[in-house]
Amino acid sequence: MQAAEFVLPGAAPRPQAAATPAQQDHLDEAARLMTVCNSCRYCEGLCAVFPAMEMRRAFGSGDLTYLANLCHNCGACNSDCQFAPPHEFNVNVPKVLAEVRNDSYARYAWPGFLAPLFRRNGLAVALIAALSVAAFMFGFALWHDPEVLFGTHRGPGAFYRIMPHNTMVAIFGAAFLWSVLAIAMACIRFWRDIGEPAGTLRDPAALAEGAHDAATLKYLDGGGMGCMNESDRPDDNRRLYHHLTFYGFMLCFAATSVGTLWHYLLGRDAPYPWWDLPVVLGTLGGIGITIGPLGLLAAKLRRDRQLMDESRMGMDVAFILMLLLTGVTGLLLLVLRATPLMGVTLALHLGFVFGFFITMPYGKFMHGIFRGLALVRYSAEKKRHLG
Repeated sequence: MQAAEFVLPGAAPRPQAAATPAQQDHLDEAARLMTVCNSCRYCEGLCAVFPAMEMRRAFGSGDLTYLANLCHNCGACNSDCQFAPPHEFNVNVPKVLAEVRNDSYARYAWPGFLAPLFRRNGLAVALIAALSVAAFMFGFALWHDPEVLFGTHRGPGAFYRIMPHNTMVAIFGAAFLWSVLAIAMACIRFWRDIGEPAGTLRDPAALAEGAHDAATLKYLDGGGMGCMNESDRPDDNRRLYHHLTFYGFMLCFAATSVGTLWHYLLGRDAPYPWWDLPVVLGTLGGIGITIGPLGLLAAKLRRDRQLMDESRMGMDVAFILMLLLTGVTGLLLLVLRATPLMGVTLALHLGFVFGFFITMPYGKFMHGIFRGLALVRYSAEKKRHLG
């Protein structure tokens, strides 16, 4: 069943991204559920998905992808729904929208031929990439001078005795720029497919509201009660772990940015004293991306399987694990940087950073990007609808 589309006033005509047969099955099921939910509307106060759904009478693939990325998978609608399994209507909105949402990462991935590789073997690919870079750095330093690798180095420039600064910049700069390009291309494809005018991205009010809702995880509360996990008793632990992970990542990014300014503008080489700004930011960020991913992983293992798309666990776990290992090895590097273990720890840490960079555009990292764009669109279309 492929329903005709309903386009809000002011929305642009949308080109449709090609869907595989399995992805089309998920879209068809999502269209069926949204039609049922649009007739019921009992859950309209729970999150943004249902008010956005009510602005439509039929659902094209772009609409369904948009609604799926608005969904925060809190599970409240499944708990409240009178038609949820084992009812014959089999309305399971969290699981079906999770399938459509996960499909969107592959549908909009750039270049597209890489998406199946990461979808099927996400954890293996990420770990192999990370350990390969760590092994390369370890081998490079060992071949160049074994005494340097296992020596004790202190003071500015100690890291660059293991591997030259320019070599590090070339390797990780290329990986980061590739990820930025791939993410930008995926966002362009997503935005075009959901049919939103480009002008929305120049609307300060929509951008501000969307950024606020994303940064506060406004809709990860089940309408105020909290998330449903292994039981029908709601809690907000997933919100806490998401915040620790997101803001921990942002602090680590800030630490790297400040360190770059210190190096190129002030001529100061890492490692810096423990009280210096890059170290303080990196330490706080490392704690966040250690505790947050551990909590998310524990919550995922406890989660009611009825709410999940279990077929994509590999890439989900890869994302969480790569962040966790990046945080753990970063903290270890802080502790061991003036010991003979510094060289090995640095190689492992940079390996996991590299693995995280190259997997960002092809897995769960994209849910934050697409969800932010979906929230911006929701803010804009609310005003159009009311107008």
